[in-house]
Amino acid sequence: MTARTAACSCGQLSVTVKGEPRGVGLCHCLACQQRTGSAFAYLASFSEPYEVNGQATEYVRVGDAGAAFRFRFCPKCGTTVYHTEEGVGGGISIAVGAFADPDFPPPSVSVYDCRRHGWLTLPDGVTAFAKDPD
Repeated sequence: MTARTAACSCGQLSVTVKGEPRGVGLCHCLACQQRTGSAFAYLASFSEPYEVNGQATEYVRVGDAGAAFRFRFCPKCGTTVYHTEEGVGGGISIAVGAFADPDFPPPSVSVYDCRRHGWLTLPDGVTAFAKDPD
């Protein structure tokens, strides 16, 4: 079984997952744009078990549909590494960039496409949703 480790820039905070991602996607919501400092978030979700090493600072953000997301980031370098959804167990979402793996699987979905920057073209085969389909 494949094991992958995602880590912050300074290496203090890491999370190790096993197996293939449940899903890989892009989020263009304005909150993710602000959180990442980029035009979108590139995320991969994994099932339990996962192992977190290091200390994390947390920030809870409530999404458009009322779901609460608990983001964990490194208190030393500020890198957002992963998040979970309040009340939804069994998994974790990890910032793909934290894997530092240019061969990581590409996204298959794009959410909040209504807020995607006009210059950004999605790869072939990506299913786009105007908002979050959940």
